[in-house]
Amino acid sequence: MSTPAEYYRSLPPVSKFYGVACLMTTSAYYLEFYDAWNIALDYGLVFKRLQVWRLITNFFFLGSFSFPFAMRLIMIAKYGVSLERGPFDKRTADYVWMFVFGALSLLVISAVPYFRYPFMGVSLVFMIVYVWSREFPNARINIYGVVSLKGFYLPWALLALDLIFGNPLKPDIVGMLAGHIYYFLTVLHPLAGGRFKFKTPLWVQKIVAYWGEGTQINSPVQSDPSAGIVFKGRSHRLGGTERTPAAAAAEENASSSSPQQHSNTNGVAFRGKSHRLNA
Repeated sequence: MSTPAEYYRSLPPVSKFYGVACLMTTSAYYLEFYDAWNIALDYGLVFKRLQVWRLITNFFFLGSFSFPFAMRLIMIAKYGVSLERGPFDKRTADYVWMFVFGALSLLVISAVPYFRYPFMGVSLVFMIVYVWSREFPNARINIYGVVSLKGFYLPWALLALDLIFGNPLKPDIVGMLAGHIYYFLTVLHPLAGGRFKFKTPLWVQKIVAYWGEGTQINSPVQSDPSAGIVFKGRSHRLGGTERTPAAAAAEENASSSSPQQHSNTNGVAFRGKSHRLNA
């Protein structure tokens, strides 16, 4: 069995970042470092007081430490990682764009007062589950060792469990709606012969390339070779001498003035008469 550190290092970058960010957000809330309502989605404060961070921070809060929180985190670790290693393998930019598009869709849907919810992280996780269920419709899922069903029905089974446990259903339904919109635009519409192609924007691919994590096949941008490099410069051997420009020029002139000598050696470093030692 692998250690927790090995398991953490083996996780793909996007799912790892989102899962760790959600865990750290809840941990900071548990330690009373901030008030949860300071990061909640509130369009009144966003437009009147320009608290634009609320449009992003609300997606990283999955609630306080509890059984539902643990279930959401397991969904990211299981279904989010499965998506990133499966259909989105070597398509890191496309996977990031799925998150960005899902967040934008949820923000638009939450503008309707009936679907408004202060924290949309649960909806974003449910969107991941919905996309996974469409990508793996025939996978066998076992829920609590009691019910076994196909992956296609997983979102509906989780929706029924939230109903039994008394959890709010609106975030789940909104997440399923956002997931269906994404899957329709990226898979169903092209398969039906639609002319409109829903592609990952260039700016997302540039961000992923600059980030230096993951790969993207057929990417129009190149990865930043300096990503993750702290120091760049010339290297010198410790205890050695540094050649001055004049010495380098003199060495080049000497080598160019005797081409015949280099050609006659044929790779032999030393030539001369040999003598037996103590002869």
